[in-house]
Amino acid sequence: VQLQASGGGLVQVGGSLRLSCTASGVYAVAWFRQAPGKEREFVASISRSGATTIYGDSVKGRFATSRENAKNVVDLQMNNLKPDDTAVYYCAASRNYLSAHEEADRYDYWGQGTQVTVSS
Repeated sequence: VQLQASGGGLVQVGGSLRLSCTASGVYAVAWFRQAPGKEREFVASISRSGATTIYGDSVKGRFATSRENAKNVVDLQMNNLKPDDTAVYYCAASRNYLSAHEEADRYDYWGQGTQVTVSS
């Protein structure tokens, strides 16, 4: 299984970006991010059906993840972006878990990452 994340870029504070991750034959999908010098951070996860989503505290109310299984696409809509959102964003997918989870070790496949930079 190969994951392909896209949609990163440079945006000003308060702006929006939409990341997409293409993956087939997987169950739960999650987004993580890692900023320079910081540990990897959970951002969001969505269940196999798309009915359940969970978010990290720092992005609740600003980010939303969704999926369209017929197209094998999972999106992360990021609104009201802040400088602290600057990081490399990774999508990850599980081959075993149907439900959304924030634990990184539940995900078996990882994309290559896409850079998001929020300028002030």
